[in-house]
Amino acid sequence: MHVVVMGCGRVGSAIARRLEQIGHSVAVIDQDPEAFRRLGPEFTGRQVTGLGFDRQVLLDAGIDSAGAFAAVSSGDNSNIISARVARETFGVQHVVARIYDSKRAEVFERMGIPSVATVPWTVNRLLRELLSVKVSEIWREPTGRVLLMRVTVTDGWVGRRLSELEAASGARAAWLVRFGEAQLPTASTVLQDGDQLVVAATDEISDRVHRTIEHPEEGRA
Repeated sequence: MHVVVMGCGRVGSAIARRLEQIGHSVAVIDQDPEAFRRLGPEFTGRQVTGLGFDRQVLLDAGIDSAGAFAAVSSGDNSNIISARVARETFGVQHVVARIYDSKRAEVFERMGIPSVATVPWTVNRLLRELLSVKVSEIWREPTGRVLLMRVTVTDGWVGRRLSELEAASGARAAWLVRFGEAQLPTASTVLQDGDQLVVAATDEISDRVHRTIEHPEEGRA
């Protein structure tokens, strides 16, 4: 998959290097050409100097063939604008942005673009957001410990009770979206194809939630 990273600071450069190491093609955008030094001599991806929300700059970075876009510059406005352009203009499927202002982040989540606050920020978490189709973090409370995760029910969980998924993952379902309508589920709710859940979890069990959704056979008694 081709991934475009906007911002070549410590996080952006780490993301770009990690993505390339695991076999993805990567393009990095930054206004400052000196910032690309952080990528190191072994980085072979594209290095594009310019604004991350400029259409031509994005095209030079290969946004029209990208499967994922990460906006991780030091400016909220730049991250918001570039992420929206990537999603709304170029139709990039997986878009994530780093937002410093928690109030802005809440608004941004309503647009359907996951945002990650700076305090709990980790490279691994951003990689999960970019590369995992089934589970993504959508909100985190101010202390950074409790989070909400959006979960797309995988085939192995279809026809099984929600209580099984909760027991296997340790998470608690807040609401369920079925056929485009939100509803409050119960422990006896049977999961259907196409269901999306929003579950509450902690940092300690977030990896367990990912494993449970992606490997449903491990959640069988």
